[in-house]
Amino acid sequence: MITRYSRPDAVAIWSQETKYKIWFEIEAHAATKMAELGVIPKESAEAIWANGKDATFDADRIDEIERTTKHDVIAFLTHVAEIVGEEARFLHQGMTSSDVLDTCFAVQLARSTDLLLGGVDRVLAALETRAKEHKYTPTVGRSHGIHAEPVTFGLKLAGYHAEFQRAKRRLTAAREEIATCAISGAVGTFANVDPAVEQYVADQMGLSVEPVSTQVIPRDRHAAYFAALGVVASSVERLAVEIRHLQRTEVLEAEEFFDKGQKGSSAMPHKRNPILTENLTGLARLVRSAVTPAMENVALWHERDISHSSVERGIGPDATIHLDFALHRLAGVIERLNVYPENMQKNLDRLGGLVFSQRVMLALTQAGVSREDAYAAVQENAMKVWRGEGAFIDFLKADARVTLPHDELEALFDLGYHTKNVDVIFERVFGEG
Repeated sequence: MITRYSRPDAVAIWSQETKYKIWFEIEAHAATKMAELGVIPKESAEAIWANGKDATFDADRIDEIERTTKHDVIAFLTHVAEIVGEEARFLHQGMTSSDVLDTCFAVQLARSTDLLLGGVDRVLAALETRAKEHKYTPTVGRSHGIHAEPVTFGLKLAGYHAEFQRAKRRLTAAREEIATCAISGAVGTFANVDPAVEQYVADQMGLSVEPVSTQVIPRDRHAAYFAALGVVASSVERLAVEIRHLQRTEVLEAEEFFDKGQKGSSAMPHKRNPILTENLTGLARLVRSAVTPAMENVALWHERDISHSSVERGIGPDATIHLDFALHRLAGVIERLNVYPENMQKNLDRLGGLVFSQRVMLALTQAGVSREDAYAAVQENAMKVWRGEGAFIDFLKADARVTLPHDELEALFDLGYHTKNVDVIFERVFGEG
């Protein structure tokens, strides 16, 4: 995790303090149910809660013990015993380390996803506001980076809003899939722990029960989770790249907000660089880098091995913290985005009406010209404009193959024709015209 690209709320979920608090809660909830089932004394379970619920678990002390035990959960339980006292002997009855580790990981990922969903909601709100602001602001649509036909800037943003609606659904589904609890003991048979304990812990921790946990929660769940994060990161990058292109000097249709006192270059004082969206492109790469290791974690040996463990200690905090930061950075960029409608119009007019070529061709076919002949006539005149020889409309009027009356031809160069269905699209995205 890179501190520069992190928010405190996301970092806190992965702190040692939070982790050990979750570990204790898992163990203590299990003890409560075991006491109810008569496996351990009720007063022992009560003492565990009373002595441990407000305790601060000392990470340095746990590390010190682990240097001897070479086992983190045993080191933790040893430290808990130092705090709770002799009743701690009733902790971890019939449980295995993965019961604690995997259930805790599920809690941390679920909590992280709640933050991610909050970030997506902020992005959605910003996109909706700016899309409606520029619902009818004309701009040129580009395919292959080349001028194609007119769109509106609001339509561009509406498309991204629809994409982040999908991102929200993906994250919601990923959270549901990852939020499972395993308290099934060695090799997952419940031989030494009652299944009712697992159900109780799951309920208390806000999780569902893992149907078959072997000795670990199956890692296909985690693979799907990190894949979902990778897709959301790619959506972040797609919008970031669009803004970066629009900020290019020769385009300059939109631009990241440039604060007073901000510097763009150590060498060139005139520079205004798209640093935030460039950061977002890099952060998306970092988040996606977690996907392949998560996929490779699926194939564990038999009922368990720990080849996944070192991977998840890295990708769990890294991917969630960086994506959380990226979503909020993206929202901030959109909220403060400088938009230049006059430059959009200037670029739209740059090719002197070539963006209306399809409409001219279609009108010719409607007037009885074959599609092949109509295409050839329009293209030949368009190429003259590309070469800088004159105006498109003038060439068309002078071409005998273009049989349309001049007033009808001029009417085809109507920007409003291309925006007539904006309301339809907005209703699909936002539920209103």
